[in-house]
Amino acid sequence: MDHVRFGATGLKVSRLCLGTMSLGSSAWKGWVLDEEAAIPILRRALDLGITFFDMADWYSLGRNEEVVARNLLRMVPRHELVLATKVFYPMSEAPNDGGLSRAHIHASIDASLQRMGTDHVDLYIVHAFDPETPIEETMEALHDVVRAGKARYLGASTMYAWQFAEMNAVARQNVWTPFVDMQCQLSLLYREEEREMIPYCAHAGIAVTTFSPLARGYLAGGAPTARTKFDPFLEWFGDEVDVEIARRVRELAAQRGVEPAAVAMAWVAGHPHITCPLIGADAPEQVDAAVAAAAMSLSSDERAFLEAPYRPRDMINDYNPVRRPRAYAPEGGEG
Repeated sequence: MDHVRFGATGLKVSRLCLGTMSLGSSAWKGWVLDEEAAIPILRRALDLGITFFDMADWYSLGRNEEVVARNLLRMVPRHELVLATKVFYPMSEAPNDGGLSRAHIHASIDASLQRMGTDHVDLYIVHAFDPETPIEETMEALHDVVRAGKARYLGASTMYAWQFAEMNAVARQNVWTPFVDMQCQLSLLYREEEREMIPYCAHAGIAVTTFSPLARGYLAGGAPTARTKFDPFLEWFGDEVDVEIARRVRELAAQRGVEPAAVAMAWVAGHPHITCPLIGADAPEQVDAAVAAAAMSLSSDERAFLEAPYRPRDMINDYNPVRRPRAYAPEGGEG
């Protein structure tokens, strides 16, 4: 597994990051794997050279951090790992137990570190933009987390490019710690981040990590999984353009003698401005498949063939406080 520089920082990360939303507690969502089933996946990722692992406090309401981080730390020394976790979504029904306020950020990082069994995370990510908290309050609180040694770097996810740029501008104006990573959705069916977010990050030397390379499973080419059949975000996909792109993915996969998911993953991994794609797995063999797919190179003609039908579509990352996801979300809630 190659390691790459994380944006303009001195940090090196594995070329792929294991996203771990599906590891934690089946009591949170039925498709999530409990600890016994999660351990072989983590071990296989390490065996294949993956050292970068993405978590969130909201995943399994904290159990994700316990299962992932504590088991990884039993397998390898802390300095060999790059651990990321997130803050934003509510952890309970308490009014201050969510968002990006100073109170919630400081309480959340301490709780995350305790669950993970470490004194710091390498990357602390705000899971979404919080329109209810002043940007200055959020960025100063995050800076304090870094100054306290509880996080090495800061990242963000799921927001508009202008929001991300404004948050970084506030940090720099006040000589606070800026974001060095943007985690955004990217697939053959969803390329809206190529318009503003990815060019901004390339200009500013900010790492880009991506999730949902299979468009919530739409490009996987198989029957619905335990997760995708409950995923409300699949409603975003399925019009005639998406159907045609999926058909082209299957056609190219047949020509290559691989699964459609491999082609979809290879397209994301080969994107010239992506630092590190996130992969997911429900079994150890899926880690092998994702690593092999990411190593597959598509020609410029193949990429053009896959990309040709795409057209602009609505943004998926709009956050509406009225729709704030609950801590105890139903099957297929936001991730």
